[in-house]
Amino acid sequence: MRIPLDYYRILGLPLAASDEQLRQAYSDRIVQLPRREYSSSAITSRKQLLEEAIVVLSNPKERSSYDQLYLANVYDPEGSTTTSAVAVENRSFENNGTTEAKSLGIDISQDELVGALLILQELGEYELVVKLGRPYLVNKNGAVSGANVNSLTNEEYHERPERPDIILTVALACLELGREEWQQGHYENAALSLETGQDLLIKENLFPSVRSEIQADLCKLRPYRILELLALPQEKTAERRQGLELLQNVLEERGGIDGTGNDQSGLNIDDFLRFIQQLRYHLTAAEQQKIFEAESKRPSAVATYLAVYALIARGFAQRQPALIRQARQMLTRLGKRQDVHLEQSLCALLLGQTELATRSLELSQEYEALAFIREKSQDSPDMLPGLCLYGERWLHNEVFPHFRDLVNNQASLKEYFADEQVQAYLEGLPTEVQKSNETVTNRQFSFQTQTNTYPHRSNSTASYRHSSTTENGEVLETPIQVKSVHSNYSPPSFTTSTSVNATEQNSVAQVASAEPIASRTNHNLNGSAKANAPVQTNKRRRRKPAHSQPQRFPNSLEGKTRLVWMIFGSFAGIVVLWFLLTSSLGLLKNLFSPAPSLKGEQLSVQLNEPPIPIPDPNSKPLSPPGLLTETTAQEVVKSWLSSKSAALGVNHEVDSLEEILIGSTLSKWQAIVQEDKEENRYRKYTHTVKVESVKTTETDQNNATVDATVTELAEFYDNGQINQQKSYNEKVRVRYNLVRVDDSWRIRDMSVLNKTSES
Repeated sequence: MRIPLDYYRILGLPLAASDEQLRQAYSDRIVQLPRREYSSSAITSRKQLLEEAIVVLSNPKERSSYDQLYLANVYDPEGSTTTSAVAVENRSFENNGTTEAKSLGIDISQDELVGALLILQELGEYELVVKLGRPYLVNKNGAVSGANVNSLTNEEYHERPERPDIILTVALACLELGREEWQQGHYENAALSLETGQDLLIKENLFPSVRSEIQADLCKLRPYRILELLALPQEKTAERRQGLELLQNVLEERGGIDGTGNDQSGLNIDDFLRFIQQLRYHLTAAEQQKIFEAESKRPSAVATYLAVYALIARGFAQRQPALIRQARQMLTRLGKRQDVHLEQSLCALLLGQTELATRSLELSQEYEALAFIREKSQDSPDMLPGLCLYGERWLHNEVFPHFRDLVNNQASLKEYFADEQVQAYLEGLPTEVQKSNETVTNRQFSFQTQTNTYPHRSNSTASYRHSSTTENGEVLETPIQVKSVHSNYSPPSFTTSTSVNATEQNSVAQVASAEPIASRTNHNLNGSAKANAPVQTNKRRRRKPAHSQPQRFPNSLEGKTRLVWMIFGSFAGIVVLWFLLTSSLGLLKNLFSPAPSLKGEQLSVQLNEPPIPIPDPNSKPLSPPGLLTETTAQEVVKSWLSSKSAALGVNHEVDSLEEILIGSTLSKWQAIVQEDKEENRYRKYTHTVKVESVKTTETDQNNATVDATVTELAEFYDNGQINQQKSYNEKVRVRYNLVRVDDSWRIRDMSVLNKTSES
């Protein structure tokens, strides 16, 4: 079989690599072993290919011939190779140095396949690993496919020792491909790659630890997949159904939206709630109602509240008041633990129950909403005009945007109440609509059951009774005549002494002609009723205490003035008494323990100015004059390692090097950073430093030599993926040659004295 590899890629070196770099690369690759799941035969196979590469490239004559063939294949316009997969002939080198280029690629035996796949995987050629490895597994017909193995029977191939290693390599390549797709935001493709590797291991019943690793990634990927699938157009029914099934599985494993179960996604409760909030934008109102109604039965307060929003949205948009009534019943359960009076008021408004809407609103603690409603109702005897305007804005801004099928809907109460389906339902509501289970909670009201009446399609006059309360607490009832609107159903109609402004007229309802009134009108949202149908009002009575006593100050201006002066006098007396006590205590203290007398000029300390200059936190620490101390040397080395971490880190902050390096050393490290940036690689460092010695002389205080032991843990990243082969944990003894420049120490050059690998 031929593999698209060349000796330089096997060693991970460019064509211009020196002999020293060749030896170092070979040493590094030999000691870097693959995962512990691989067999010793797989490791041996990999080692053989590394040895073949170093043998050819270490011989000057063979390397020269190889380079000619290499360049001919790379730059041959007729060739089929690219710089990312250069394939050259390697078995044709004779002792006399002549070459015979049979074709592109490396000829390998069956035993060397695992080693070649391992090297390709280390180079990040995951797709190529899958392409080359899968044919060596069983095909659809159960027969073994792949070059050099066609002569084997199925049973013979299954017994070959390299088969588990090939399966492992392909599965790991699928794992890495899935992670790459995940990073690129292709979540379904990522899941497909991960599931391919997992299915292969499950089918072969091999490597449970790798299967667990793939399964963990699949669980963490699920929220991303759900968002991607449900964001698809609604015509993609199969894909969106799959997303809903995944969501249901996650909810079951967590035990609900606010459950404490572990779905292996890594999302805590707060993160999952944010995920659900984000998910709502991709769900229709019907989908949300189905999901959250089911979840509310766990029970779940969060799911109940979200179900309420879905019911209100569908009820208003689809002209189904029955759904709004169902939402109000769910709010009644929520009202035992939280303030949902504003939502209850809006539901009552949409059900045409203005009295209940007003009373629910009075109990709400939503101060911003109440302020808006009062402002828009200041010319009205009640808050219904403002409540209607707020309701329209609430539906448009707070409800509809969370449903993908309603995001562009307009909220018009006028059109809602003019709908025949809405009229029919409201007319068919039970007459006793204010039963005990639908009354406003947390406040005592004494009122009789109100009868809701709705207009007929004819000219008629509805009779209402307006209730007002006098100063002595008596309730007066005054009949009010309101003309009903004929032909079409009227939107909410309010009786006011002055007209609402133009904006409110357009957004709220038409104002019917009526006699002016001075207090709240107890009427129905429809603005008309059956003829001569009186509505009984709630009469509030003052309760007298069992043992009433005459008040000390009557409820008059004179009594209130006397009370204010008494409070002011008491407060003034307390202040004077406190001043006298503190003065007396201070005098006694100075008498028995006088304060020390300070001599000479005193230090002037002000709160707005520091007693000594405060240095700029961004300024470089200045080195003290004289010989370099061990403490300063420690700071210099730490400063260098910090600059190194920033320069070679993900942001490649190359400017930080100029603060600590000079001369050729600075140029060298700037070139390294630039190369890493161009190759899209970076490192993450963790350092510990111990200064072993500091050498300097009295005659030359501006130069010093520092020996330090540095433990360096480096994580190497290629294209955003960690490269375990290049990562390391080493302890090195380094010699730094320092020079003082502008009152600060800089590193002129450095050299490694010895190096050991940490376990």
